[in-house]
Amino acid sequence: MTVFSSRMPRAVLGAGLLVLSASAAFAHAALERKEASPNAAYRGVVQIMHGCGGTPTTRVSVTIPEGVVGAKPMPKPGWQVTTEKGPYARAYQSFHGTVSEGVKTITWSGGSLPDDQIDEFTFLARVSDAFAPGATVYFPVQQDCQTGSYAWSDIPAAGQSAHDLKSPAPGVTIVAAAPARPAPVKAGDLTIEQPWMRATPAGAKVAGGYVRVTNTGKEPDRLVGAAIQLAGRGVIHSMTMEGGVMKMALVEGGLAVKPGETVELKPGGYHLMFEDLSGAPKAGESVQGSLTFERAGTVPVTFTVAPIGAQAPGAAAGGHQH
Repeated sequence: MTVFSSRMPRAVLGAGLLVLSASAAFAHAALERKEASPNAAYRGVVQIMHGCGGTPTTRVSVTIPEGVVGAKPMPKPGWQVTTEKGPYARAYQSFHGTVSEGVKTITWSGGSLPDDQIDEFTFLARVSDAFAPGATVYFPVQQDCQTGSYAWSDIPAAGQSAHDLKSPAPGVTIVAAAPARPAPVKAGDLTIEQPWMRATPAGAKVAGGYVRVTNTGKEPDRLVGAAIQLAGRGVIHSMTMEGGVMKMALVEGGLAVKPGETVELKPGGYHLMFEDLSGAPKAGESVQGSLTFERAGTVPVTFTVAPIGAQAPGAAAGGHQH
């Protein structure tokens, strides 16, 4: 069996989990997703981009690394799918309880994928708690063709770059799972959803807050105030564009929430302004607070904290609108 030179384009896999680097832009295989989180399920879609030296691909094999468990392949018309099982180094939590053995390799064979066509090979797996955010998990891939093959299985040593390897295995970056979305809060006829705020730099005296309120009743209500433990007071502001200039103003008398309507306070529009901060809210934290309504009264809520400049809860940093 011929193994092509590492000067050929690299194969980049992923269990729906891979980071596709610029150097792998012309890879033989690619995966849809670039990141994985611990204790979560992933749908791996291996995309084979072309064959070996012009000849068709006849076999694709993916090695499931230690700590990725419960792997199951999807059948593929025209191809035979086989798995190799073995014991894990320790027991892991899987989809259906604790497991100590499982699929180590998935192979699709017997088909013929022409060099000028692409196709996908799919499986489902679970990333266990063996990996902490910041780690990289490597998935060796073997692509065999009518003539020749590609084997991408080299794993970098500590401090070594994958670019220095002749045949690097594709890797997945482990990231922390997004925080669970808080359950809506009911207060009479009002439903309060996604209270959140932006983190602030040290020394800042104001912070923006946001929330969605739906009135399911027959009587109007009005949001008249807000509070958090870190702020001297909370007020409601509006933001408008006048002559190309963005202006912010205090909403006198509160913000109406009419029957059957949803009012959303969000960046660039109506928003809460927490003033006289005694500390700096940090991204990823939760801040206890409350919203006060004319009819529903004062309702305890928990504000999740997004990064500085975020445009939505759980989003990355963005612009600087309140």
